[in-house]
Amino acid sequence: MTDPGRGPIEAATAGLAAWLTGAAGDAVPVGPPRDDDGTGGGLVLWPLELRPARQTRGSGPREPYRFSIRYLLCVTGPAGLPGLDRVLTAAAAREPEVLLEAGDSPLWQAFGVTPRPALLIDVPARIARPLTPAPPVLHPLRLRQLEMLTFDGRVVGPEEQPLAAMRVEVVGTPYATHTDAAGRFRVVGVPHDPDHPGQVRLRLIGLGRTHTAEVDPADDEVVIVCQPPTR
Repeated sequence: MTDPGRGPIEAATAGLAAWLTGAAGDAVPVGPPRDDDGTGGGLVLWPLELRPARQTRGSGPREPYRFSIRYLLCVTGPAGLPGLDRVLTAAAAREPEVLLEAGDSPLWQAFGVTPRPALLIDVPARIARPLTPAPPVLHPLRLRQLEMLTFDGRVVGPEEQPLAAMRVEVVGTPYATHTDAAGRFRVVGVPHDPDHPGQVRLRLIGLGRTHTAEVDPADDEVVIVCQPPTR
């Protein structure tokens, strides 16, 4: 029940009216409920309300906005009963979903007509969401491979006392290692941009202390002095 040249409500209404005409064997016009005009009556279709549907989400393009349209199908006179019977029989074996809920007095009072047999029909519809265009590429794509940085260092306390089992983390990366019995550590495989050299920020954890230090990996010997906490 979709037509790319129409909006979702117009397309759904036209498609449902065509299906009902085939099922009933007579034309089913779109219009509000009315009384028999002297021709014996028939069927009439009227959209009642728009009903929200559960929206879906995905990691790809934006999903369409989904909703359903509830229609009222009713007879306009006794001659419409056989057509309504054929529609009910046909709908029981396929979509759209037919609900036997129509017929409460306020509905007919709102239309100003006498109560009559009727069906509610829910038809799914959706509105496609436009894709956000990707920005144009204005410059050639350049790929640059970063060097993997490796350097050695040493962690000591007051009076050059080696600090063993200190956890050494490279801030901003998942890399971590520990100092050995001589307080030495080695940083291996940390990405490094040779065009923008600079210091590497380290975090040292151990012995109830946490220290941060910025070191220059180009130094011949990287020594980090951890002072005891002040009391």
